[in-house]
Amino acid sequence: MSVGEEIRSDQDRPQQSLGTSAARNLATTTKSAPQMQEISSRWLLRMLPWVQVQGGTYRVNRRTSYSVGDGRVTFVKTGDRVEVIPAELGELPVLRDFEDQEVLTELARRCQQREFEAGGVLTSFGNQADEVFLLAHGRAEKLGTGPYGDDTVLGTLADGAYFGEQALIDPETIWEYTVRAVTACTVLTLPRQDLEQVAERSESLRAHLEALRALPAQRTNNYGEAPIDLSAGHVGEAVLPATYVDYESRPREYELSVAQTVLRIHTRVADLYNQPMNQTEQQLRLTVEALKERQEHELINNREFGLLNNCEYDQRLQPHDGAPSPDDMDELLCRRRGSKLFLAHPRAISAFGRECNKRGLVPESIDVAGNRIPTWRGVPIFPCNKIPVTEERTTSIICMRTGEDEQGVIGLHQAGIPDEIEPSLSVRFMGISEQAIISYLVSTYYSAAVLVPDALGILENVEIGRWR
Repeated sequence: MSVGEEIRSDQDRPQQSLGTSAARNLATTTKSAPQMQEISSRWLLRMLPWVQVQGGTYRVNRRTSYSVGDGRVTFVKTGDRVEVIPAELGELPVLRDFEDQEVLTELARRCQQREFEAGGVLTSFGNQADEVFLLAHGRAEKLGTGPYGDDTVLGTLADGAYFGEQALIDPETIWEYTVRAVTACTVLTLPRQDLEQVAERSESLRAHLEALRALPAQRTNNYGEAPIDLSAGHVGEAVLPATYVDYESRPREYELSVAQTVLRIHTRVADLYNQPMNQTEQQLRLTVEALKERQEHELINNREFGLLNNCEYDQRLQPHDGAPSPDDMDELLCRRRGSKLFLAHPRAISAFGRECNKRGLVPESIDVAGNRIPTWRGVPIFPCNKIPVTEERTTSIICMRTGEDEQGVIGLHQAGIPDEIEPSLSVRFMGISEQAIISYLVSTYYSAAVLVPDALGILENVEIGRWR
């Protein structure tokens, strides 16, 4: 008998027992609750101290500080041509608060594009400085001379940085450091001669530069704040200085943001299909999980209050060699007191682990809520998949001090809102439509505030794809 004839014989044979498909109609299956792959650990929401905000707004009062235009410069790229956005020239201290767009456009047009290979020297110590450099792409190091005559790395520059801005108004300026390209770099340069030529034809720019030169140097402490005059170490009846603490006249205010959705459930489903699990509860549970995921994403990435966008420029560091090394993590830690936690994409944590393996280091781990969390210098490194990874396979590592008493980073919410099921999260019944659909408004209110600039630091442009 052939195989085909044997199969047909089995099919023609009468069924002798109940089939499984029919049996399932009478059996009670064991079911799982609805699953959702989007759910993550959400360590930021769990570790951030939350402060109650009445009236929906939180004001951060600080001592007066003097901004020196220390932001980033943004560029646009067309083919191999790179241009600076005219308004972004206002980030330079020399052009801060200058708003004549026609003049800024002319200055942007005069910027000259230059390319440097890895290892190339952009500026040399001791030479006359007569132009400002805008780093459009690449990474460069500022080098100085150490106490024993060797080269010392003073800092690392990356996309959007600038240097030599004082050369635009002071013809006697010299380069006090050497800048060397670590990778291939694209820079734009604006010579002082071009600025002076534009100022000769522009009364507004000429007046701006003259007023800038006439301003007395601002007295500040090491953090850019208005100083408090003190006297110490004196003897006898010395005349003590008089002083006061000045506050910012326009402190920043954080308004609570909101994430919302309308959950719809048909009354037939809610009435008839509630065993063994309540359909409304399960729909609501997954909706709340999605809202919390979006909440953490906004706390990281929101343009107004997100951590990645609210870190001061002098608290943004570049890795020395691209990959996140123990040295880079130490540098990130030393920029602030009392660091409470790191936040990093899981792939960044893996890259840091590889760098530790190369040096024979084994980071300790601690138990946090039943989870083993790696640490560096005793500070836990929590995974956060909301930190973006670019197409170039680079990401950022966040380090922060938390708590209102520690002048750190805090979360903002308002507990006690109507129909609240969790602090600052409510589910409000909206009614039943003519199609017999029940609607619930699900809302969560939140924000984040950085109380002082050094509470938050970021290691940027971290390479996560290096395996050698």
